[in-house]
Amino acid sequence: MTATNKKNKIRYAVVGLGWFAQEAALPAFANTDNSELVALVSDDPTKLEELSKKYGIQHTYSYDEYEDCLTSGEIDAVYIALPNNLHCDYTVRAANQSIHVLCEKPMAVTELECEAMIKAALDNGVKLMIAYRLHLEPANLQAVEIVRAQQIGEPRVFNSVFTQQVEEGNIRLRDITGGGTIYDIGIYCINAARYLFQDEPTEVFAVAASKGEQRFNEVEEMASVILHFPNERLATFTCSFGAAKVSTYQIVGTKGDLRVESAYTWHGQLKHYLTIDGETQERTFESHDQIAAEFTYFSDCILQDKDLEPSGTEGLNDVRIIQALYQSIEIGQPVQVYTKERSQRPTSDQTIEHPSNQEKPELIHAAAPSGNS
Repeated sequence: MTATNKKNKIRYAVVGLGWFAQEAALPAFANTDNSELVALVSDDPTKLEELSKKYGIQHTYSYDEYEDCLTSGEIDAVYIALPNNLHCDYTVRAANQSIHVLCEKPMAVTELECEAMIKAALDNGVKLMIAYRLHLEPANLQAVEIVRAQQIGEPRVFNSVFTQQVEEGNIRLRDITGGGTIYDIGIYCINAARYLFQDEPTEVFAVAASKGEQRFNEVEEMASVILHFPNERLATFTCSFGAAKVSTYQIVGTKGDLRVESAYTWHGQLKHYLTIDGETQERTFESHDQIAAEFTYFSDCILQDKDLEPSGTEGLNDVRIIQALYQSIEIGQPVQVYTKERSQRPTSDQTIEHPSNQEKPELIHAAAPSGNS
């Protein structure tokens, strides 16, 4: 790491070149000062050829050559943007070669996989961060501060709707890859409830519904969830892959409420509607490059050897909750959930703002879930 520390840049390989990696992650490196894209890993030769030319990348690898990438001496960290079922394997292999890991959420498909990832990072002395970009995003962190300051009184109710249309054949609709509405988008609602209440749910209940469309043969079309938090607080949400695009949450306290619109978006404006004693204030948060913020934060934690948030434990807790929710759907009953205590939670101190990219990159052999983004 000596050479890396001299230039104060962490060298990354991006592993998996699907829609999000191409549209959000690859362009983000240009907006950071401490992170450098040096390698690409994919089994698609066209993607490797065209994207390496576009971004001036000299080192490209197939998945079979992943170990060569890890041991090449060219990289310090990987950003894993693979299907959910591959997160554990590719994280553990990187950690075992002393490479730091920034892994997309959900962290993995099972609790055991999450624990294997955490153990591998600890055993090898590397950093493991789960890509909860909203833990660095101004609108969501200001929402945390509004609740913590009790501007809306004691927080009692969280409610959220996160829906979108996902086209048939998309990886998010496949069971084998860890698809499904709760894994893919419900995780945002779960995580928001947890960082707004600054607590962990103790019991969960869920129901799923599908109209019988062909595209929902393997995963549920939608799910509605209740999370029971300590101090008798309730969080509810509905997520769907078969409804119009909505991304909003509301937290209601004893004196007022805060509604956040486009709450979970990775680009574009976010809006606050804060109502106290019947009077509403509106605030707009301009678009920022949330992925560049993640790379900046993670690289800084590596360079300064700082504890990071969101850690593997954050990812593990969400996966434990998700597994309990699917169990609840199966048995039709509430399920107790046991999560690990969190010593760190996101606060406004973590806010990182980078200008967003105005241009939309042309996608190579990839498409957004809805066919447009």
